[in-house]
Amino acid sequence: MFTAKVSGKSKSATLKTAIALLAVLFLVIPGTGLLSIDLSQASGGGWDDDHDNHWKGPRFCSQTAGVVFKACGSELEDDFLIAIANCINVSDKDERKECEADARDERKDGRELCKEQFEARLDVCGLVGEKRYDPDFDPDNFVDPLEIGDEVDPNPYFPLVQGTQWVYEGGGERITVTVTEKIKLIEGVTCVVVNDLVTEDEVKIEDTDDWYAQDLDGNVWYCGEIAKNFETFEGDVPEDPELVDIEGSWKAGRDGAKPGYLMLAAPKVGDVYRQEVSWGDAEDVAEVTDTTGSESVPAASCTDDCLVTRDFTAIEPGINESKYYALGVGLILEVDNEGNRVELVKMTTP
Repeated sequence: MFTAKVSGKSKSATLKTAIALLAVLFLVIPGTGLLSIDLSQASGGGWDDDHDNHWKGPRFCSQTAGVVFKACGSELEDDFLIAIANCINVSDKDERKECEADARDERKDGRELCKEQFEARLDVCGLVGEKRYDPDFDPDNFVDPLEIGDEVDPNPYFPLVQGTQWVYEGGGERITVTVTEKIKLIEGVTCVVVNDLVTEDEVKIEDTDDWYAQDLDGNVWYCGEIAKNFETFEGDVPEDPELVDIEGSWKAGRDGAKPGYLMLAAPKVGDVYRQEVSWGDAEDVAEVTDTTGSESVPAASCTDDCLVTRDFTAIEPGINESKYYALGVGLILEVDNEGNRVELVKMTTP
């Protein structure tokens, strides 16, 4: 398993790790503001049993955070240079200067975001530990998704029963989630395809196929997604929006991406787990904060038995969502930092 217990000492330990890494593992490259990494510091080690939460080399999680930080800076410089190349080809002098100024401002903001993401990844390391992230994704450990709800009991907080549909509303959007009859083979594991359709004023803005699998213990795994994002531009027919990108898409086994737990079979307060790992693209993490919560939305409610998680990602530092799950129903509510709610308004079962 790759869950870890949250400890009150994790935050301070993470800050100390950050300071140590910045002081020892990284060297500033003059004139660029970027950081270069020296990984020669890695050495054998493990948990120090005499000092709770103190890790004695090697810090694989923190080293990963550092390498991804460097990649972030390199990508930022590439984007900056391409932007400058575009500016060179702007004929109007004033517009060209404005273009160059915008490019520099974007690079400055990007550098700050890279640093914030680095610190957020170190915070995650303080929660999940410093071991390598290499989950056991063995096909023999998974059930046939087409038998869930029949011969196989579904996860009580995330029932992947074919034909089940949840409809959510919030923030001016309507989100329809459907467990389809489609399957997809990923790294030898048979996953069920769950469609997630987001509309605004009845116009499609996102159409995603998520790939989930349930193991023999009842844990639900997140194995990837293809996310199609749409926009309607002036002159377009609203019913036929334009596909603009597939940002956020990833698949376990491709480009080093790895699956994670979407929902544990028996979650306990303090459990922390990675839900997806595709460095720089998908790094969602969840922490179980309560198993006796209470909430009510139009289509469901739970009293003293709601599972509550804090969901976050280092890619968007400082943003947290509280998610409420009802037994036998699944996700019923999402609440963001500002208190905005996305509520379950309808659920249908086969």
